[in-house]
Amino acid sequence: MSDLTPDSAPLSGDALSEGGINGPALRAEIEKRLSGQRPTPAHRRIAQCLIDHIAEIGFLSSMELANLAKVSQPSVSRFAVALGFDGFLEMRRCFRAISASQPATTRSSEVALNKYQVAASNEVANITDLISQLSDMTAIRDFGHALAMSRPLVVLGLRASIGLAQHFAFYASKVHPDVRLIVCGGSLVDDQLEQAHAAGASVLLAFVMPLHPKETVNALQSAKQLGMKVAVVSDPGFLSHGKIADMFIGARINSNLVFDSSAASAVLISVILDAMCDAIPEEAESKLERIDKSSLKRKVFLR
Repeated sequence: MSDLTPDSAPLSGDALSEGGINGPALRAEIEKRLSGQRPTPAHRRIAQCLIDHIAEIGFLSSMELANLAKVSQPSVSRFAVALGFDGFLEMRRCFRAISASQPATTRSSEVALNKYQVAASNEVANITDLISQLSDMTAIRDFGHALAMSRPLVVLGLRASIGLAQHFAFYASKVHPDVRLIVCGGSLVDDQLEQAHAAGASVLLAFVMPLHPKETVNALQSAKQLGMKVAVVSDPGFLSHGKIADMFIGARINSNLVFDSSAASAVLISVILDAMCDAIPEEAESKLERIDKSSLKRKVFLR
C-alpha cells in the first residue's frame, strides 16, 4: 500500500479568535475527550463556542450555552456526555477550572483572528503539511500510472465526496479514453462495478471524505472481490477501517466550522491528474490538442 498520510485531529488549530486567546488548554482537553469520535456539526459549534467564551464558562447555564452556539439544549447535554461527563454541570465545573488557569490577557486587535480566518488559516496549514507528503514522488507516480493504465477507469464518490469525484472525472476524461463515474449508492454501484470490470477496468479510484459512508466501504470491498485494485483519496482517519485500499493518498481536512472543508484534497486532484498525464504523455497531449481544437471551432469559451 502506498501511504501519504499526515496526522489529523477532530478539532484543528490553536489560533486566535475574536475574543483574544483561544484557550489552547481547553481545546486540548476537548480534543482529548473526543479522541476516536467524530464530532457532529452541533458538537463542533458547542466546542468552538466554549473556546470563544472561555472567560464566561463558569457562569453559563446549559440554555445560555445552547443559545450562544445556536443549538438545542439537549444537544448541549449530549455534548457533555460525549466528552465523558455525567452531565452539563460536571462539564462546567471541569472547564471552569481550566478557564481559571488561563492568562487574563488578550492579544491586540490587529493580531486577533475571527473563526473564519482561523478556518482559512488551518486550511493553509493542511496544504503546507501536504507539501511534505508529496515529497514521495514514487508513490505519486505509481498512483498516476495505475489510474492511467486502467481501461476503463472507475471513479467513485458518494455523499459528501460527490463533488471531488466529479471534479476529478471531468478533467480525467480529457486525457483518459474511458472514465466511468459512480455517484449513486445502493445496489446500482455493484452493477456498475461489474460492468466496468467486465469491460477491462483494473482500478477503482474512490474519494472518501468523512464520515466514511458504509456504502462506500461496501463498494470498495465489492471491487476487491472482483479483482480490482482500490485507490483511495481520503483523510488519514480512513485507515482506521483496515487495509481496504491497495493505494492510499491522505490529506487532512479542516473541521473548525459546522461542515468540513477539504482544500488539501482539492489540491491532490490536480496532483493525481498530472501524474496520470505523465504516465501517458503522448496520448494525453494528443487528446488535449483535439479537445482544444474542437472547443475553438465550436466557440465554447468566451475568449
